Amino acid sequence: MNCLYPLIRKVLCFMKKYENFCKALENLQDIKIYNEPFDNVTTIGLVALYGICFEQAWKAIKEILEEQGYLEESLGSPRKVLQVAYKARMINDEELWVSALKARNNVAHAYNEAIALGIIKEAKATYVNMFENLKETIEKDWL
Repeated sequence: MNCLYPLIRKVLCFMKKYENFCKALENLQDIKIYNEPFDNVTTIGLVALYGICFEQAWKAIKEILEEQGYLEESLGSPRKVLQVAYKARMINDEELWVSALKARNNVAHAYNEAIALGIIKEAKATYVNMFENLKETIEKDWL
């Protein structure tokens, strides 16, 4: 029985990361109800919601890939995780995800209005749908 504990803990950890992604996506979906002009707090908050959702998405992807037997040492950085996810057909548009990664990397610059508004615009136009497609694919093909 004791040898089952690490396996159970690993499965629960995986499910927690996936649940975190689902909750972050649910929060990010609210971005669609906001329209410009945004006050400063709203701008930074919307950018933060995007950043959180991206973080939870790539961490969930990583956990699922590891659970499916992909080598852990090859799954270090978000970019590498996305490359492996594309090859594994978990995501279908690697360029879009790399663009989303670049936007995530710019979240720290949310004080710059042009950068922040660009992230919000792209999140509303494409990234929310990208995350929704990921959730659908995971539920259909990976769980």
